[in-house]
Order: sequence, then structure tokens, then C-alpha cells
Amino acid sequence: MGERTDTEKGAPVSPAFSSWSDFFAMGGYAFFVWLAVAMTVAPLALLALHTVLQRRAILRGVAQQRAREARMRAAQAQQEAA
Repeated sequence: MGERTDTEKGAPVSPAFSSWSDFFAMGGYAFFVWLAVAMTVAPLALLALHTVLQRRAILRGVAQQRAREARMRAAQAQQEAA
């Protein structure tokens, strides 16, 4: 098993970043990289939130419609019984 190697060249594979601070610094391009990440993740998070809220609203509307129809049927049955 041993050391990981590049499959094409057989050379040892080195990590892209030597520390977490190097990772977050992104080679001096941290502002642009993390801005791009934020501009990608934020709309996806907003889309997920919107989907959840929209689903709740639709289910609430369906429940209200069913309750309304049940009240109408009950009123109609009461009216026919009278």
C-alpha cells in the first residue's frame, strides 16, 4: 500500500495546500474564490428555503380548501335535511 502516487507518472502525490490557513487563503485569491463560493451557495440555499416555504403554503391552502368543501357539504346536507 505505501505512499500515494500519481497514476500516470508514478510520482508521489503532494497535497494542494500545506495547511488550513493556506487553504482558506487560496493562494492569494481568497476574496475572489470565496466570493464565488458564496455567490453559488447563497442562491442554492435561498432556493431550498423558498421550496420549503412554498410547499408549506401549498399544503396549508389545500387543507383550507378541503375544510371549506367539508363545510359546504355539511351546510348542504343540513339544508336538505330541513
